[in-house]
Amino acid sequence: MYYFFTEKAVDVESGNNAVFTRIGRVCANDQGGQRMLVNKWSSFLKTRLICSVPGPHGIDTHLDQLEDVFVLKMKDEKNPEIFGLFRTTSTIFQGYAVCVYNMDNIRAAFNGPFAHKEGPDHHWTAFEGRVPYPRPGSCASQVNGGQYSSSKEYPDEVLRFVREHPVMLQAVRPQHRRPVLLRSHGDRRLTQLAVDRVEAQDGHYHVLYIGTDDAVVLKVMTIYNKDSDTMEEVLLEELHVFKNPVPITEILISAKRQQLYVGSELGVAQVKVHQCDLYGSACADCCLARDPYCAWDGVTCSRYLTAGHNTKRRFRRQDVRHGNAVQQCDGVPMNGEELRRLQEKLVYGVENNSTLLECKPRSPQAKVLWLRQSSTNNDEVKPDDRVVRTPHGLLFLRLQKADAGTYLCQSTEHGFVQPLTLLKLEVVEEERLEELFVRAGTEEEAGGSAPRKAPAPPCPLPGPRQGSTSRVWYKEFLQLIGYNNFHKVEEYCERVWCSDRRRKKLKALQPKWKFPPNSPDRRGGTRGDRPRSPRHTQRHSETT
Repeated sequence: MYYFFTEKAVDVESGNNAVFTRIGRVCANDQGGQRMLVNKWSSFLKTRLICSVPGPHGIDTHLDQLEDVFVLKMKDEKNPEIFGLFRTTSTIFQGYAVCVYNMDNIRAAFNGPFAHKEGPDHHWTAFEGRVPYPRPGSCASQVNGGQYSSSKEYPDEVLRFVREHPVMLQAVRPQHRRPVLLRSHGDRRLTQLAVDRVEAQDGHYHVLYIGTDDAVVLKVMTIYNKDSDTMEEVLLEELHVFKNPVPITEILISAKRQQLYVGSELGVAQVKVHQCDLYGSACADCCLARDPYCAWDGVTCSRYLTAGHNTKRRFRRQDVRHGNAVQQCDGVPMNGEELRRLQEKLVYGVENNSTLLECKPRSPQAKVLWLRQSSTNNDEVKPDDRVVRTPHGLLFLRLQKADAGTYLCQSTEHGFVQPLTLLKLEVVEEERLEELFVRAGTEEEAGGSAPRKAPAPPCPLPGPRQGSTSRVWYKEFLQLIGYNNFHKVEEYCERVWCSDRRRKKLKALQPKWKFPPNSPDRRGGTRGDRPRSPRHTQRHSETT
């Protein structure tokens, strides 16, 4: 039986207490010794589990605090892959890493030399004396010529040796001698780890589900490049599982149901391991997502099924390793046609005020490029002290008249350029607004203490106000400022305020039941002997 733990020990080089992650081994049929180690483990051995980042001059940075372990079963059940989630023990900065270990390396460490140390000030060295028989730490068995059926039959020499030499000299190092995932920044604390092995068109990939302390599960894929001996991390999704920011305490994967079960102190949530429809119906978006669960089937981004499944659509395009949309989506309408199909959106901003041009790519790995179109060419918008690039778009801190124009937002990923949004920015002059406020203040003073009427809503409300002849407030506003593009602004405002969805929303705000002014229900009384809770509250309590 193998198990993992973290313990404090004295570092020989510094003399200070240090934290080490260990992997221990003990026999399942261990009954202790007959005269020595009575009612104690007689087969316990341990060795160090290393997860470190290679540094210059051969000096590695170690992550020694073990947070979680996940055992990924393979076809050979005796040789699973071990995934460990580690963090640094430093109080200065906090970093996390995921390392993968082979069972062959773990067995080799326990079958290797025993560690030996003469005194507290001496370094660990290999034990060069005679190792008794049977080998200390081995399990009692009469199979294959074994002479002992129980640990109580072991000679005292074997039990004495295992008591004095419980540490193995050879440590267990991860695959490729480096972590498969490394996080050295961020305020989130990583708490749990689960791994799924996914078969894609170009091979098998490990998808890591990492729980955090703020109710988020990170879905990350790792890719090892053998030619450059480097690891690539691809963040596929951030799953916000619970509304309250509570730590994730457990993650389980059901490969049969294709579901993820996430636990916290609030309860258990069920989440799909893949949501291919979120990547859209375009071939390029599906390919650039690089999600091994998903592929473009000729119509939309859907679940990738292996050759053994009966699929209705055989036209599948997927490139998880490189995400080459140009090659995979050859012949599919892209770039030029997509740009022509983009609808220009009108955005208004007030001079010397802040304005955000929204644009966010589907893929978190994509880089956003902003271009300002002109009659001759397209110029890249570079950030400065007045213009800032944010994850949500291009932010103008102080808008100027010269900023008016047409802006194109496009994403760049793996050599594929894709237009996202085409925005036309109109700038409203600040002087016109000042005149409006001055006139409004003058009218209020002339009217004395009479209260000002609230501006009429842009769309006629249902009910008694349906036939109202009051003027629309934004038309008065535009006439006062004398804006030259009055008709364009009027069309824009009517489209925003007077859409069918807006009318339905205003209609829904009207009360369905009306009572006389002196009705008991209007005064807060009830018709029965006891108050009744609202209908939606009762339904919620019943379902709960």
